[in-house]
Amino acid sequence: MRHLHTRTARRRVVGTLAAGLLCTIGLAAPALAAPAEDAASAQDVAPAVDDGLALTPPMGFNNWNSTNCRAEFNEDMVKGIADIFVEKGLKAAGYQYVNLDDCWALQSRDANGKLVPDPVRFPKGLKAVADYVHSKGLKLGIYTSAGTKTCNEAGFPGALGHEYSDAQQFADWGVDYLKYDNCNNQGVDARLRYTTMRDALLAATRTTGRPIVYSLCEWGENKPWEWASEVGHLWRTTGDISDNWGSMLSILKQNLPLAQYAGPGHWNDPDMLEVGNGGMTDTEYRSHFSMWSIMAAPLLIGSDLRDASDATFGILGNKEVIAVDQDPLGKQGTVLSSEGGRWVVAKEMKDGSRTVALFNESGSAQRVATSARAVGLPAAGAYTVRDLWQHKSYNTAGAISATVPAHGTVLVRVSTDAKWAKNPPAVELGLDGSLLVEAGKPVKLTSTVTDLGRTAATQVSVKLSGPAGWAVKATSPADAHVLPTGRSLRTAWKVTAPKGTPDGSYDLTLKATYRSPTGARAESVLPLTASVVVAPPSGVSSLGDLPWLSTTNGWGPVERNTSNGENEAGDGNPMTVNGVVYAKGLGVHADSTVEYFTGNACETVSAQVGVDDEEGNDGSVAFEIWADGTKVASSGVLTNAQAAQAISADVSGAQLVRLVVTDGGDGSTSDHGDWADAQLTC
Repeated sequence: MRHLHTRTARRRVVGTLAAGLLCTIGLAAPALAAPAEDAASAQDVAPAVDDGLALTPPMGFNNWNSTNCRAEFNEDMVKGIADIFVEKGLKAAGYQYVNLDDCWALQSRDANGKLVPDPVRFPKGLKAVADYVHSKGLKLGIYTSAGTKTCNEAGFPGALGHEYSDAQQFADWGVDYLKYDNCNNQGVDARLRYTTMRDALLAATRTTGRPIVYSLCEWGENKPWEWASEVGHLWRTTGDISDNWGSMLSILKQNLPLAQYAGPGHWNDPDMLEVGNGGMTDTEYRSHFSMWSIMAAPLLIGSDLRDASDATFGILGNKEVIAVDQDPLGKQGTVLSSEGGRWVVAKEMKDGSRTVALFNESGSAQRVATSARAVGLPAAGAYTVRDLWQHKSYNTAGAISATVPAHGTVLVRVSTDAKWAKNPPAVELGLDGSLLVEAGKPVKLTSTVTDLGRTAATQVSVKLSGPAGWAVKATSPADAHVLPTGRSLRTAWKVTAPKGTPDGSYDLTLKATYRSPTGARAESVLPLTASVVVAPPSGVSSLGDLPWLSTTNGWGPVERNTSNGENEAGDGNPMTVNGVVYAKGLGVHADSTVEYFTGNACETVSAQVGVDDEEGNDGSVAFEIWADGTKVASSGVLTNAQAAQAISADVSGAQLVRLVVTDGGDGSTSDHGDWADAQLTC
């Protein structure tokens, strides 16, 4: 993983020095072995998985994503987070660990080789901080690296060659959790480095009686899921997360296939939560939290809780979703389907129920569907469906289905509950037709309300509403006296945005109200997003200068007329492919999608595509052009050794054009691609 250093810098410092250099830097090989007095006992240490720790995924806080190495990371902040855990109900919801990340130490060890907490940040030392956190009924975590230095550019001391001394210090201070990073590792075998620290932690536990949860943070580079269950309690499966939809989605897709490796005491870790950091919408953050929970991932808050919004606390504190993550059976959810970005992920629960995530990765509302039998439940006349975000229960004849908003997740818990009939029937809302709106021009839409329940829905009424000033009119009946199981109410609508409405995204809401057979009132709400669009100008335009509809990107934002750069907008360099510099285009990082409205008015898309020359960018990528859901051109896999390749496509008659970049399949995390000289002809 790691943080403030750049991805390219990470590749420079990790694994680039041969093991033979250890003597040059004063690290003889025996430094990795246990001290003489501990050598015998270290040989028969039980694997960490057998020690009874982390039987459910760890929950807590880590400061890095919100404060990095800034001066505000200090004793007062750490104590304040502990206070907030108690005051805001996070402790009661299950969060335990208040974890310090990099920059807590001085840059040099003392004369005895011991780590020294920064006296400016932590004037009373770390034992005092641990004592305070413990006084709140919480636990303290700490960070170091399995290398000579940590990952921060300032170069704080790492634990390579000091494992037993450092582990003893951590235990003496009262540390309960260690995050062990992977920078400056001098080419030493990963399994050896991480196993040595395991043994050191267990030795420290024997002398102090303090057990320490052990988090391996080697970014999934050595497939830790295949070996780390005998070493630590959780292991990173991916590179660093960043606070944007593309990064979260990329990491999610890397972690989902690893379900077989997770279980009590040994967890796949797709990195910390970004919920509340501001780079995603609340809908996207609910998806983030839902998917981490169904994957039985550690839930480590990465936002600054001192100024978090009520919405952030509402997401992080959702006890019904947390219960999915913390289910004692310890199953990670498995993927049942993912066609077209419509994901169904199901997780077996200890009580026999199934939690099901209907997840929509696409940029428009999509219907996502499965059934109770498909997710592993036995045959039954009906089932209870509990919506974990609405906190409401319904009955279903067996269908588990919803129209899911763009980037949204419907998270439900389904059970063979004998009391299903006390709940109103579940209904599914849908909307057919394009939500791309040109100001002043009406669009036609059709809504559906479908009864999924075993019981009928009665007195059904549906309403579509839009922003103030928009004309929204039903042109066919919007109510039904009764909807039996499986029947639908279809209503036609005409929607017009006023002339002069600026382009951008606008909220619409489709709402159905109805009654159950017992007369209980129920409702279902589908939030939607309409995009007011403007057709591109006639002639040839640079795509780096045109407004896009949406973007996703594997790291940081898509950049206009520069390379992708790092994690912040505008930090790219001139686009350069195989030594040739390009002034115009798009800089992206796989996996990436950039979508444009072309309004049936354009003919061709063309570009020079390739892997950017940025230092350390050694990955491979493939470029694709899509028109209205059909792939119309592909570059094949390109590497950083190749010159830019020409790509073009006929997009005549298309309403939407998507530029897609995928990972070339080499597993690299340095996948910068350039759409150089990208042009649209209309």
